[in-house]
Amino acid sequence: MMPARLDIISDAGLLELIGTEDPEREEALFSAARKARAGFYGQDVYFRGLIEFTNHCKNNCYYCGIRGANSRVERYRLSLEEILNCCRLGNLLGYRTFVLQGGEDPWFTDDRVAEIIGAIRREYPGHAITLSIGERGRESYERFFRAGADRYLLRHETANDAHYRKLHPESMSLPERKQCLYNLRDIGYQVGAGFMVGTPFQTPENLLEDLRFIEELKPHMVGIGPFIPQADTPFGNHPPGGFRQTLRMVALTRLLLPQALIPATTALGTISPFGREKGLMAGANVVMPNLSPKDVRKLYALYDNKICTGDEAAECRLCMEGRIRNFGFVPNMARGDYAGWGTGASTLPA
Repeated sequence: MMPARLDIISDAGLLELIGTEDPEREEALFSAARKARAGFYGQDVYFRGLIEFTNHCKNNCYYCGIRGANSRVERYRLSLEEILNCCRLGNLLGYRTFVLQGGEDPWFTDDRVAEIIGAIRREYPGHAITLSIGERGRESYERFFRAGADRYLLRHETANDAHYRKLHPESMSLPERKQCLYNLRDIGYQVGAGFMVGTPFQTPENLLEDLRFIEELKPHMVGIGPFIPQADTPFGNHPPGGFRQTLRMVALTRLLLPQALIPATTALGTISPFGREKGLMAGANVVMPNLSPKDVRKLYALYDNKICTGDEAAECRLCMEGRIRNFGFVPNMARGDYAGWGTGASTLPA
């Protein structure tokens, strides 16, 4: 039997669950995660429309294919009108959440980002707008919130400082990244953190620290995916992360944060057939089909062999909808806010 609460399990007990290869125990973990999710979300799976609007990035994270030092990347930026056209198509397809994701691109100043948010908000006042554009100052986050952004995704990647140093250049700092997450939460965003499983030099103890960090932060969303190498990075020859261990981390996160919104990531689908569906079976409840123009999808290459880069937006949605129905889940195109989310969460003055 799997306990209903993981917060009362010792670190040693959690480490045992992180590393277990016992199929029966693993399935008990997944079953408990599905039960925890059903208590808040039933069998609903929320769809988000993903718009990858720039692959320029000033950073040089050692695992990322769009790192600034990668001269082999064909760079692009979507214009405001191109972004709005993605939203218009998404709205026609039923999406009520748009996720604007990009590298840390200095060209997209606070003014330009606020302009994009405002334009989307004016056209779609009831839709959710999620940003995933990296580290910015608190004043920037406040400005985006006032402009109409609802959610912000910022994976912490690893909660262990020594491990963080092995994945990032000296110009980047784990304390600064964590402070961004606390700032976002304090401002009133629905906040998403997250980490990769199987990155170079990662230990089970590192994964335990990730669980304890999200337990303390209590983010509204948690993105978890396997490390997948990209050939033109310093880690291009490292093996990918373990699929089953990634599923276990999804399930453990669900049991620690039963109300969280947890995506079944594209990386899961890339590393294993039906990977996203198996992520749902392990406790996830969000999928993010791609609304980006088809001609730029292959250029947003965080890792190699990314799936669905050749599909039209309608194909992405219909394919994913049919596949998750086959696994017994119910596609839900609503905003899909964090369970219990209400108004008045912001600390900002009106």
